[in-house]
Order: sequence, then structure tokens, then C-alpha cells
Amino acid sequence: MLQEKKIDCKSFEENLYKMLCELGRELYAQVLTDWDKELAKARDRSIYRDKGKRRTVLKTLMGEVEYSRHVYTFTGENAGTGTVYLLDEAIGKTGGGFFSEALLERIGAAVCELPYRKAAETINESTGQNISHAAVWNAAQQLGARVDEIERENAGKAHKNAGTGKIEAKVLFEEQDGIYLHLQGKDRKEYGDGREMKLMIAYDGAEKTGKDRYKLTNKVACANFESAKKFRRRKEGVIAANYNIDEIEIRALSGDGAGWIKGSAVDDTIYQLSVFHRNRAILRAAPNEDAGKDMFNALYDEDIEYLLVYIETLADDPENEEKEEELRELHRYFSNNRYGLIPYHKRGITLPEPPDGKEYRRLGAMESNIFTILGNRMKGRRKCWSVNGGNNLARLLCLKATGKLSGVVKALSKEMPEKYAAEVITTFSAAKTEVSVGKGYNGFDKAQIPASQRWLKDIACLRPFSALRV
Repeated sequence: MLQEKKIDCKSFEENLYKMLCELGRELYAQVLTDWDKELAKARDRSIYRDKGKRRTVLKTLMGEVEYSRHVYTFTGENAGTGTVYLLDEAIGKTGGGFFSEALLERIGAAVCELPYRKAAETINESTGQNISHAAVWNAAQQLGARVDEIERENAGKAHKNAGTGKIEAKVLFEEQDGIYLHLQGKDRKEYGDGREMKLMIAYDGAEKTGKDRYKLTNKVACANFESAKKFRRRKEGVIAANYNIDEIEIRALSGDGAGWIKGSAVDDTIYQLSVFHRNRAILRAAPNEDAGKDMFNALYDEDIEYLLVYIETLADDPENEEKEEELRELHRYFSNNRYGLIPYHKRGITLPEPPDGKEYRRLGAMESNIFTILGNRMKGRRKCWSVNGGNNLARLLCLKATGKLSGVVKALSKEMPEKYAAEVITTFSAAKTEVSVGKGYNGFDKAQIPASQRWLKDIACLRPFSALRV
């Protein structure tokens, strides 16, 4: 009996995957080449002068696609003179570097979950790429920089009251907080060991997703190391790019009392001191359990004057000498935020009825979001950042947390003419393989497979695509 040579299924699957990626790269290169030829024929010859071809590489999910495209010198009344690759402009390569939009999206999602080195390993294992962690970092910076351009543009529109937001909401809830992150390199010398990154989230309500579980609806977010003034402009741009500002009747803002947060409030905004920070301040300063209960009772009774007098009395008590400084700091903290100590829902404010399926919940989602959006990825385990690198990653984290990362990457991408995509689909389509009619006909021999990929027909004695069943 003949001994058959065997191969394990895992190796077969991996080899087959590599072969198909190779086929995909060849088809992609052919599509780009054909597209470049069409652009060459359709160009305005009075402006663009052909100077030959140059080779380049486009990093894709299938691996590196090598191809040649025409380079042109151009002259124009408004554009001046220079050189240009029309194909690069058509596929958006000038904005996205050497990465395809599909790969950029995959990288953006990976770096939001993992350190750059681990993200590179994940990309290499799940695609046909062999990319270094430095290349992953570069791609993340490119994508973050493009998001920054969008946010700056939206901020300019919001400043001119020309926001493009479509979501209509009568009430907008906004929460802000900061997280201290360590800096590295030259930024550490300029700003010190660390710097506060500001984070804003805004939403129009919450919907119930389970017993005692709610999900914020239409949530948007932005984060940055920048100054208070610039951050206010940025966050208003993010809000105006998603919400129809003219429809908002009431805005409620929650924060920890920091000046940059209170200063970011627009006209007629209801300001509320963060319940988490308010309660934590009492628990830290209270000299004993009974004093803490008395302060909380004064808060619940909304007797702010009594609360402030009570804290001052505790600070003057010789028995509380060890807690004196903390009590005086608590008194200053509450005095500076006295109008925000009472939650918005206890001020007798009449809110418009929420839309069907939504509820107006109490403000207090920020502590969870500061961790899930930024802290979990950017803080701890000796992590440190440059200002630009931290800003770029934070933008991606905000998009991912609000479910907008894929949409933004798609909006940045260029559209391929349908006929080129159809050519690739036709190559794999069973519709183009003739039906077996008559004795001796072998439709698989006539399948449209590139000449350099003839080995595909012999893999495991595959049958024609039209004969495969799912």
C-alpha cells in the first residue's frame, strides 16, 4: 500500500491564505495600472506633461502592492508649477501616505486596544502584511493628523455658527474631566513630567439596555492636551458637527470644578459639580463618620449655607487639627462651586419631554468614560507620550469609543470607479465560467485566472468555482 504524503490542515490553510493574498496583490496592481492609463488618456495635456513612470508601493490588507504610475509636470494660472501623480491623488495616497484606507482602519482599531508593538504583531497575523511597530505608529499618526484637520475645520464652522450637525435634540448633556499623563522626550523638558489631557463627552439622553443598565445615546467625544481656549473651540466643533445647535434648548454641564471646565460653558448652560468629585471631597476631608454624614445630609437637604458654615466650624475645632487644612480646602472648593453643588434635577428645572425610547438620566457618566476612553489605554504601566503622539491616539480612541472610527476612515477614502472593481469581481465570478455542456468539457481550464497564478488550479485538486457548494 502506498504511503501518502500528508500535510497538516493548519499549514495548508496558512499557505493557501498566502497564495490568495499574492493573487489579490497582483489583481490590485493591475487595477491601479489600468486606472493610471485611463487617467493618462483623460488628462488635460495642455496642463499635465507626461514625464514617464515611477514605481511605488501601497500597503494593503493583502500585503505590499507594487506598481508603476505616471508622473506629470504641470503648469497652471493658480496652481503654479510642479510635479504630480494623478493616480496617487485619485486613490487619496497623498493624504494617507503609503497605506490603503482599509489597512488604516485596521491599524486604527488595533492601536486603540494594544501597544504599537503588539498591534503590529496582530496586524501581521491577521493580514498579508509584514509591518513593523514603527510603521504602525506612523500610520496611527497620519490617521490622527487627518482627524485633527477635520476637527479644526469643524471648529471653524462652529465659530461661524455654520455647523453641519443633523441630530436634533432639545436637551444636550455634556461632561468634562482631565487625566494626568506622563510625557517623554523634548515634551517632558518643555512641559514637565506630565500634563493634563482634557476629555469631553456629550449626549442627548440614555436608553435602557437591560435591568438597571443604560447606554448613552448619540454620544460624541474629543480629547486633547491643548489649552482651555483651544479645547473649548475644538469640543464645540465636535458637537456642532453632530448636533443641530439651533434645536438645543437646554445644555447641562458637569465637571470637577476646574476653571477650564466652567470656562467652557456656553451661554445659559446649567453647571453642576461632578457628584463623584463632590462626594469624594467630603469623604477625604471628614474628620469622622458622623461629620461626613452631617455634610451629606446638608447636601441632600440643599442647605448649602449651613453646609459651608458647618465645614468652617469643623476646621476651627482644635480636635480636628490634623484635618484642618483638608477641611479648609473643602470649604474653598465648595465655596467656589456653591451654585453647582445641587444637581440639575433638583433645581426645579422643567425639561422638554425626551423622545420615545430615551430617558434623561442624572449626570455622572464621566468617571467611567475617562477610564474606558483614555485611562485604560494611555495610563499606567510606565506609559509616557509625546504631546502630538498622545493627541493623535486620543482622537482615535474617542472615535472608537463613539463608534465613529470606521465612518471617519471611510469618509477620508477616495472612491474607485466601479468598472475597475467589477473587473476583479469578474475574475472570481462563476458567472464567467461556462456551464459544462457536452462530453469532455472542462470549464475550470477556461476560468479567468492570471497566468502567473496557474498553481491555484492544482491546490488540493480544486473544482471549478461554479461547482463549489456552501
